[in-house]
Amino acid sequence: MPQSSAAAHVPQRVLITAGAAGIGRAIADAFVWAGAVVHICDIDEVAIESCRGASPALRATRVDVADADALTSWLDMAIGDLGGVDVLVNNAGTKGPTAFIEDISVDEWRSCLAVGLDAQFICARRVVPVMKQQGSGSIINMSSMAGKYGFGMRTPYTAAKWAVIGLTKSIAIEVGPHRVRCNCICPGSVRGDRMDAVIAAEADHRGLSAAAVADEYVAGQSVKRFVEPDDIVGLCMFLASPASSMISGQAIGVDGHTETYHL
Repeated sequence: MPQSSAAAHVPQRVLITAGAAGIGRAIADAFVWAGAVVHICDIDEVAIESCRGASPALRATRVDVADADALTSWLDMAIGDLGGVDVLVNNAGTKGPTAFIEDISVDEWRSCLAVGLDAQFICARRVVPVMKQQGSGSIINMSSMAGKYGFGMRTPYTAAKWAVIGLTKSIAIEVGPHRVRCNCICPGSVRGDRMDAVIAAEADHRGLSAAAVADEYVAGQSVKRFVEPDDIVGLCMFLASPASSMISGQAIGVDGHTETYHL
């Protein structure tokens, strides 16, 4: 007797870094709504607490992704709990300093790359052997349109995001023969507290109003508004689905079509 579709359904097993707020939380909620079992980590204890108890399918742990040992321990725990991993969303990042390059310290540089690049490498190196053995999986790295354009006053952030695209394409080459895919999403300017802080810092450095700087950010786009977190969710879900089975090694913009970058 054939199984019912409900009985045959196996939930996707999903890991998301920085998944307790903002873009990460929107992605986590979408996967849970779609029936996945999701492990998230985040450095924000208050945000983590807001996730605990939200759904039996959502499990949350406080982790600083810049701490390689702590991040690896979380990956080991989460993969063991799930019995494997079908989707990794490398969402963790930091805005880094907003300043001219001569005013950025070496520590600020290293801190930005530790969160925005090193953590993606650490997560990928842990999940790739599992996905290869399964013969399936989707890795989704979060880059930025800053990974395709130079971005004045954001050099550490931009360097990390360019590197994420190279990391993505290189992983895709290695994992493709095992039917594993790796792509990255390149959001434009995403509305939220982080973007507000970037705009305020840039306005202060340039002697402009925050409103004037915000206008510059959208002036160079064909669709003239800021990106909303939900704009990114749909692409993330698509890249995790069988519908994207022949899409790998891509850096896909969610930016309203950037015509030119300001500054």
